[in-house]
Order: sequence, then structure tokens, then C-alpha cells
Amino acid sequence: MLNTNLKHIETEQEVKEVLESNENVMICCGRMGPMCIPVFSVMEDLEQIYPHVTFRDQDFDIPAADIIRNLPECALFMGLPFTVYFKNAKVVAATSSIQNKDQVMEILDREFGK
Repeated sequence: MLNTNLKHIETEQEVKEVLESNENVMICCGRMGPMCIPVFSVMEDLEQIYPHVTFRDQDFDIPAADIIRNLPECALFMGLPFTVYFKNAKVVAATSSIQNKDQVMEILDREFGK
């Protein structure tokens, strides 16, 4: 399990429930490594600023992460984490590797509004 203050997704059923129950979802799938930890920290900071977005993390190495790893939008990704943004359970954006707060906020504002 990831050592973050975010809510964790550990099963395929939890992925489906989060996507079905929330209009705007950001899932960061990674490890506790140098490229992932900054993204998890940004997400923790932004949870209070974006109450209309559901933020979740997921361990890249668990079977349930296949849902994220196997998305067509992630097919060419080479670096962790895989960060995917969903609107009404549809992928609207996806990034890989480290992202800073401004980069994440630009996607959140564009896809989900302020």
C-alpha cells in the first residue's frame, strides 16, 4: 500500500465504484519513488482547493492497477506515475512521470473547471 494521505484504490471493484459515483476523478497510479511522491503531494494539497474532484492513488504493482496500466491513453507511457483524469467515467486526460502543481492545476481547471 502507498504511504500517502490520499484514499487508496486496491481492487478493480473500487475503481469502478469511484468512477461510477463521482463525476470528476483523478487517479495517480505509481510507487513511493522520486517521480511519484511529488505528484501524490500535489494531490494532497489540491484536495481542499478542488472539492468537486475525487482524488485517489493506486499502487502500480497490484493486479487492480491493470485498469489504469492497460488504458489506450497510457499505452506509450514510459515513466511513473500514470495519472489519469476521468469525467463521467471517461478518460479526458492522462500524463506520465512527474508533474508539478501548476501542471496538475492546468489539467484540473481545463477538464473539471475551477
